[in-house]
Amino acid sequence: MTGARFDKSKLPSRYVSVGPQSAPHRSYYYAMGMTEKEIGQPFVGVATTWNEAAPCNITLMRQAQAVKKGVKANGGTPREFCTITVTDGIAMGHAGMKSSLVSREVIADSVELTMRGHCYDAIVGLAGCDKSLPGLMMAMVRLNVPSVFMYGGSILPGRYKGKDISVQDVFEAVGKHSAGTMSDEDLHDIECVACPSAGSCGGQFTANTMACVSEAIGLAIPGSAGAPAPYESRDAYAEASGQQVMELIANNIRPRDIVTRKSLENAARVVAASGGSTNAGLHLPAIAHEAGIEFDLHDVCKIFRETPYIADLKPGGRYLAKDMFDVGGVPILLKALLDGGFLHGDCLTVTGRTMAENLASYRLPTDQDVIRPVSNPLSTTGGVVGLRGNLAPDGAIVKIAGMKNLVFTGPARCFDCEEDAFRAVDQRSYKEGEVLVIRYEGPRGGPGMREMLSTTAALYGQGMGDKVALITDGRFSGATRGFCIGHVGPEAAAGGPIGLLRDGDMITINAETGDISVALSDAELTERRKSWQPRRTDYQSGALWRYAQTVGTAEKGAVTHPGGAAETHCFADI
Repeated sequence: MTGARFDKSKLPSRYVSVGPQSAPHRSYYYAMGMTEKEIGQPFVGVATTWNEAAPCNITLMRQAQAVKKGVKANGGTPREFCTITVTDGIAMGHAGMKSSLVSREVIADSVELTMRGHCYDAIVGLAGCDKSLPGLMMAMVRLNVPSVFMYGGSILPGRYKGKDISVQDVFEAVGKHSAGTMSDEDLHDIECVACPSAGSCGGQFTANTMACVSEAIGLAIPGSAGAPAPYESRDAYAEASGQQVMELIANNIRPRDIVTRKSLENAARVVAASGGSTNAGLHLPAIAHEAGIEFDLHDVCKIFRETPYIADLKPGGRYLAKDMFDVGGVPILLKALLDGGFLHGDCLTVTGRTMAENLASYRLPTDQDVIRPVSNPLSTTGGVVGLRGNLAPDGAIVKIAGMKNLVFTGPARCFDCEEDAFRAVDQRSYKEGEVLVIRYEGPRGGPGMREMLSTTAALYGQGMGDKVALITDGRFSGATRGFCIGHVGPEAAAGGPIGLLRDGDMITINAETGDISVALSDAELTERRKSWQPRRTDYQSGALWRYAQTVGTAEKGAVTHPGGAAETHCFADI
C-alpha cells in the first residue's frame, strides 16, 4: 500500500514536511536517512516506556521494532521515541513511591509534547509498568490523533516449593520473615525465583488490570494484552498494531470516537469482573477527563457493585495472567461479560468494528475454571467496591476479591506517614482488631499518593491480613489483599475527616453496604477542625512540589489540568 491513500494536507505533519517552508525540516529527515517517499507519508509516533529500570519495560524496544514494521508495510513512516516510567515494585516502601503517580502525568505530558513538537499524525504506544498504561492512554485521548495502545506483556510465573508465585509473594515473605516464620535462607530463595523473565507483575495487579482495560475500552487490538512478555507472538500483535493505526488514519477514526461513556463503563466492568486493582478508580476518571467526560470514582464504583466477579485471579484468587492467556485471554473475559449482558457491544474499537463484532468468534471454554460464566460467579458483586460515609464524604475504594468478612469495626491507630506505620507493623507494635490509619499520603499531602504494598504485605505475611483493617488517603497496590481501604477523600492535607481522627476513635467499615464511618458527631468533627492546621511537606521544590500545586482530588482521578471539557481545540485538528 502507498501513501496515496493519505492526504498530507489534512494531517499535522504537513507543518514539518510539505511545501517550500518545510525545507529546513526535511533536511533533518534526510540527515537520518529518510527518503522523499518516507517524508511524504504520514508520520506515526511509536512511543514506548522502554528502560532498564525493571523487567516490565525491558522488552518494549524489541516490540517497537515490530510496530514500525507494520507501520511501514501499510504506507506510514514510524518515528520511535521513549518516555519515562517509575516502576512501582522498586519504588515501593520508601520515599521513591511518591514519584509513581506523578509519573503518570509526566508520561502523558511528555508524549503530548513530543507529538506536538514534531507534528506526528498518529501514535502507537507500548507500555509495561503500572502508571505507563494509563499515562499513554491519557495522551492518546488528549491528542485525539489515530492511536493504538499495546501492552508489553506480563512476566512468567515463578516457582517455589511446587507452586506458581509472583512478586506479591516476596513482599508477603518479608512479613513472614519479620514474624519469625521464614528464615533468611528461604527469603533469599524466594526472591531469586519469583520473577523469572521479562514482563510486568503477573497477577491481576495494576499493570494487568489496565491491560484488560485497554482491550475493554477499545484502544487495543483484541488479544494483544494476553501473551506474556517473552513470547515471540507479541511481535505479531505489535506488527498488527502498526498496520492498524494506518487504517485508523485512512478512516479518520480517533480515540474520542472510541473512548465514550459506554466504553468507560465496559472498562470498569472488566476491572470488577477480574478482581482488578483499586488504582483503576483513579485511572478511568483520568482517561475520561482527557475526553471531557464526567466519570468519577462514584460512577466507577457503581458499576463495580453491579458487576459479577468471574475471573479467579491473584491477589484475591488462585491464578496468574498467564493462566488467563492460556484459556483465551482478555477476549474470553469480555465475551463472558457480553454474553451475560454486562457489556455495551455496540462500542467502536481500533479494529474499526464494534466490541460485539470483535468477540463474535470467541467462546468461553468449559474445561477451565480461570474465568467463570456470569451465571456462576465467584461473587455477584465486583471484586472492587466503593465506600462512602462521614469518614470519607468524597468516597474511598476497597478490593474485596477473595475476602470472607466484609464488615470490620475497631479503634483507630493513627500514623501520619507510611514509614511510621510500617515500623509499627515490622516491630509488631500494633494490636489485633485495630484500624490502622495512614494519612497525609494523598495526592497533595504526600505529595504523590503513595501505594502501601510493603505495609499491607507485611501484615498479611504476619497472618494479620484479616485481623486488622487499614485505611489511607493514599493508595494500595494492585497486589494488596486484606481489609485495606484507599483513596479516602477529602485527604488529610485538605482538612478531610481522616486528618481529624485520634487514636481510639471507633471506625466501622461495611463493604456490604458501602459505608465507612467514625463514631463521631458532626459537631465533634466541626470542633476538631477548628484546631486543625495544614502541614508543610518536605517537598518545596521540583517536580513533586509542582504536582502538589496542581493536582486535584482522588475522587476525580487526581488530574492536573482542566481536561477536554476546557479545550478550544485539540492537537489532531491543528
